[in-house]
Amino acid sequence: MSRPPFHLAFPVHDLDQARAFYGGLLGCAEGRSCAEWIDFDFFGHQIVAHLAPGRGGDAAINHVDGHGVPVPHFGAVLAMAEWRILAARLQAAGVEFAIPPTIRFAGQPGEQATMFFRDPSGNAIEMKAFEDPGNLFAS
Repeated sequence: MSRPPFHLAFPVHDLDQARAFYGGLLGCAEGRSCAEWIDFDFFGHQIVAHLAPGRGGDAAINHVDGHGVPVPHFGAVLAMAEWRILAARLQAAGVEFAIPPTIRFAGQPGEQATMFFRDPSGNAIEMKAFEDPGNLFAS
């Protein structure tokens, strides 16, 4: 089922670091930009890194399936093969994970692969995948 892309604007401390992280490491194509913001194609969705020194990072932790999940966070749901490739690329690059690549809710309807990491400004990102994409909203 095709869904419209979402749009998310978020704060970053440094646009050059954001460009290297989102464009270089994650492979997100860059769209429009100026001295205060950069658009990225985040796996088919539009995210905009806005220069706002001192404003990034998580504010809380919620416990989910035995892990401390950073809140707030954003991310994307990928195909399982794409998720595995990204996890390997991030591990090879030495990215520090808040929650390393793992399977959450094993054996339950919502079983999913997930990983959490932060951008250089401290914004938490979750990338996840399902063996059965139909389980995205399973309870």
